[in-house]
Amino acid sequence: MQQPRVLVTGGAGYIGSHACKALAAAGYVPVSYDNLEHGHEWAVKWGPSVNGDLRDTDLLKRTLERHSISAVMHFAAYCYVGESMTAPEKYFRNNVANSIELLDATRECGVRQLVFSSTCATYGVPVRLPIDEEHPQTPINPYGESKLMVENMLRWQEHAYGLKWSALRYFNAAGADADGDIGEDHSPETHLIPLAIQAALGQRAAVDVYGTDYPTADGTAIRDYIHVTDLAQAHVKALQRLQSGGPSIALNLGTGLGHSVRQVLEMVRAVSEREFAVRNASRRAGDPPELVADARRAFDILQWRPQHSSLRNIVETAWRWHSRAHVDAAH
Repeated sequence: MQQPRVLVTGGAGYIGSHACKALAAAGYVPVSYDNLEHGHEWAVKWGPSVNGDLRDTDLLKRTLERHSISAVMHFAAYCYVGESMTAPEKYFRNNVANSIELLDATRECGVRQLVFSSTCATYGVPVRLPIDEEHPQTPINPYGESKLMVENMLRWQEHAYGLKWSALRYFNAAGADADGDIGEDHSPETHLIPLAIQAALGQRAAVDVYGTDYPTADGTAIRDYIHVTDLAQAHVKALQRLQSGGPSIALNLGTGLGHSVRQVLEMVRAVSEREFAVRNASRRAGDPPELVADARRAFDILQWRPQHSSLRNIVETAWRWHSRAHVDAAH
């Protein structure tokens, strides 16, 4: 019996590559579709790779047909909140318009199941914590708005054409593969943990803390950090649920625990056993003070629990990845 093949858009990226590994472990063949603008060829290790853009609809449809794709995991998107505030058209063109091309292609090729990489940024500033799936979705940045638009597109695609989908709204993806096969490598890097690790490795002069006057215990922003391996496994479970006839659904992926910027920096110091400089800076536009998930629905429906998402494990796996990459680069 042929292994089912799943198209993974953005499969050469951070979360997409971890999802490819999880898919392969679950008996699927992940087919990575990535234009390599932010992805990396070295991250594609568990199935075929197609270097392509979602705007190239002919290549996209040929890929779906040639590989007999049965479902799609859609990660391909720009994801920098700050950049989205200064270049909103870039985010709507890439995240929304290109998703329309993908949905058109999957419909024409008869693919009826899609797992979508969404975000807690669709909620905006929380009116209550932790954030459950019924929380109002009022994004405060174009990145979150673009993801919400795709969620709404999925609902209407189901109404019109019968598409079955899962939208997974995750909080702060972090950490690296425990085996050291893949990890986080963005350019530019904007995520706190790799920035702090780079400072600990002497690759940058200091870490900037954006906002020290938030209404939190230590004045810095609080986020719910979820290990990328746990995220990947949730995507596989969401796909398996669709394939077994489960209805379309939107789910939060998080731990329900929040950590402040200062707590994260202290954990990086503890794990690395190194000191590094910290600079206080003003708040960034589009950043809410606190984002913590109520992920009980995903726990119940997917029978999924974060297994790797303690802050220490997140930082330890990221430290191993980055410090090894640093050694490799030095040689």
